[in-house]
Amino acid sequence: MTRRYAFLGPAGSFSEEALLTLGLPDLEPVPCLSIDEVFVAVANGWADSGIVPIENSVEGSVNATLDALAFDEADLMIRGETVLDVRQALIAAPGVAMKDITAVTSHPQAVAQCRGWLTEHLPGRPVIAANSTSEAVQRAVAEPGIAAVGTLLAADLYGGHVLRKSIQDYAGNQTRFVVIGRGVSAHTGHDKTTLALFIHHDQPGALLMILSEFAYGGINLTKIQSRPTKRQLGQYMFFVDLEGHLEDPAVDLALKCLRLKLRQVKVLGSYRKA
Repeated sequence: MTRRYAFLGPAGSFSEEALLTLGLPDLEPVPCLSIDEVFVAVANGWADSGIVPIENSVEGSVNATLDALAFDEADLMIRGETVLDVRQALIAAPGVAMKDITAVTSHPQAVAQCRGWLTEHLPGRPVIAANSTSEAVQRAVAEPGIAAVGTLLAADLYGGHVLRKSIQDYAGNQTRFVVIGRGVSAHTGHDKTTLALFIHHDQPGALLMILSEFAYGGINLTKIQSRPTKRQLGQYMFFVDLEGHLEDPAVDLALKCLRLKLRQVKVLGSYRKA
């Protein structure tokens, strides 16, 4: 049975590379123009599942993904994750040399991962934002003089000339991608749970109260981040990644306690760790 997976496209993006690492049989990739469109495709049934970037080791969280998980009324959940080693390449149209480059284009996350290299080797060139790295490569091939930061796969697909194969500022550059769909994944014993926690109002000790519930249960947190609630300036909520599954007694008890103290505890997924 063919399963349709939405991803941030066009073809040749890091999201497609991450999708291919899942090794899924009978896969039909569905390219989308933005992360929001990936969520819409899954929510509306145009795709069975989707894959989106959620965190980079250099630039941190991908806020578009976090916000879609926390605030989208479709209530899609994380059902899995994969980690991809990211190598950013500098790509241009055939015949274009470094000295010919007048501007650089790519997704803002990709540009940020190469900020130091671009400043040193292409100073003064304006940076043009693109929806994805593969879209940037398409533009660079079509407009000589513009260089794209993107994947070797995209260069091969669209006939781009690779000027430099690896321009990321940090050798250990990695991006975590999550598979989104409906429902909670089965307990495996090697799991992670992601939560969105909303407090009633800002007060001293609010974060300490949240952390204490996990500490009492001996639950290890692998990430915590605050984000605006989008209601009013100065109002924040928290994203939490923790080790364990919703079915684990300690996790279940901690969430029951938090639901008595917080405005909302939204489970964004409970899934096998990469």
